Amino acid sequence: MRSRPASTRRVSTSSFDASSSPRRTRREPRRPRALAVAAVATVLAGVALSGCSRTVIVDPAEDAANPECADIMLTLPDEISGAKARTTSSQGTKAWGDPNIAVLRCGVTPPGPTTDQCVSVSGVDWISKPTDDDDSTWMFTSYGRTPAVEVLVNRKAESGNDVLAAISPALAKIKPDEKCVGADDLEG
Repeated sequence: MRSRPASTRRVSTSSFDASSSPRRTRREPRRPRALAVAAVATVLAGVALSGCSRTVIVDPAEDAANPECADIMLTLPDEISGAKARTTSSQGTKAWGDPNIAVLRCGVTPPGPTTDQCVSVSGVDWISKPTDDDDSTWMFTSYGRTPAVEVLVNRKAESGNDVLAAISPALAKIKPDEKCVGADDLEG
């Protein structure tokens, strides 16, 4: 049988003589316990409140520290189609919605000439293609501007055009070096 500290030993009431035993107050043992309970309650409240806005884990792009990315990030909208911006794990990134409707990375490698589809939204050209994973997520990469921006759009949740319409004004202030061309633009 394990022995217990004197303040927590059980005493049989049949052999207990109140006159021979010193009286102990119960407040001393409860104070540390009350503080511990309060600390645990505070931590749980913090976890519960922070659970409302989980951080989106996004790998940074190669050139995420580019000062132009900082300018772009500061002018991106706080909301797209009612979906609020969320906290992300890396510099030069932003996400909207829970679940995500769009995730943006600034500073990706600028794409070279390609035969992939190109769309122009608010004067900004975007190369558009489905991701390798499936057809529900599309990747849009800005074309002709440095730094380049990549946007992954969950097409089951939101239209790529709506997302690009909200994001393009932030990129429009960077002068394009190139632009998308179609078959009609080619000489020959």
